[in-house]
Amino acid sequence: MQIGAHTISNRLILAPMAGVTDRPFRNLCRRLGAGMAVSEMVTVRPDLRGSTKTRLRLDHAGETGIRSVQIAGADPAMMAEAARINAAEGAQIIDINMGCPAKKVCNKAAGSALMRDEDLIRRILEAVVSAVEIPVTLKIRTGWSPEQRNAVRVAQIAEEVGIAALAVHGRTRACAYSGEAEYATIRAVKSAVSIPVVANGDVDTPEKARMVLDATAADALMIGRAAQGNPWIFREIERYLHTGQRLEQAGQDETRDTLLEHVCTLYDFYGEERGYRVARKHIGWYLRALTIRTARDDVAAWSKRILGAEGSTAQYRLIESFFQYNHSRGLAA
Repeated sequence: MQIGAHTISNRLILAPMAGVTDRPFRNLCRRLGAGMAVSEMVTVRPDLRGSTKTRLRLDHAGETGIRSVQIAGADPAMMAEAARINAAEGAQIIDINMGCPAKKVCNKAAGSALMRDEDLIRRILEAVVSAVEIPVTLKIRTGWSPEQRNAVRVAQIAEEVGIAALAVHGRTRACAYSGEAEYATIRAVKSAVSIPVVANGDVDTPEKARMVLDATAADALMIGRAAQGNPWIFREIERYLHTGQRLEQAGQDETRDTLLEHVCTLYDFYGEERGYRVARKHIGWYLRALTIRTARDDVAAWSKRILGAEGSTAQYRLIESFFQYNHSRGLAA
């Protein structure tokens, strides 16, 4: 798949997720098979540009792969200025968020709230595309509500103004993450435009990935929540798409080593005071995925101990102890 001058190594993209797709997680997912990883959504408000949260979200130091930065806002001039700043700081792709359903974003008329105003969509896209020389991509939903689906029209506007690629989450803003994704709508978008279209929504197994590609005719897949606690999903899907065969899931040793490596990169990235707290949600996702895979009834007790630990040292040692416990009982993780 091609986005401007950039070739994506495969058809799998890590979705931008606020509070999740920081630099450590992006690097991990790319190493495990994601062809591209989009950064966390960042605000375009000038007064927040120097905040610690925004600074960390824009930290791409030493990052491998294509640097795609997602911006969110509702003012065309502010969006254009944010695009210029990020391009000057090394972004290789600017992604515009018109898909986030969060109330705190939509209440500011940004994210998927923009799906209600096609004129404003056009003005924002024109402003950002004109502001930078790098490719600009767009992420949308199928509409504001089931009664107001306009993804096809928004996609056509995007192509008209020079958007290089489009990701479509197959739900309306009103649907949030409930119900089944609308793959027929994504296929209609793909049929209506010639730019690359990325299908997003409920891609959580290799078999589902194959089905979604067939159902939508999309150029690529975007995977978000299914990668939480399971970064191996990218290599599993890649193998299945190429061979039709399932790759064996990560075993106990690889699960342990990956989790410990991940939390260490979080400690380094965020610092001692914040790192182990950020790590908690990732640890919770890994352990929840482990429970699903193994039907273990003792993971919950270990999870409570690990997530309740104060400080990175205690947290790390408890993770080690959990896997040692598994090994002593001859259990596969």
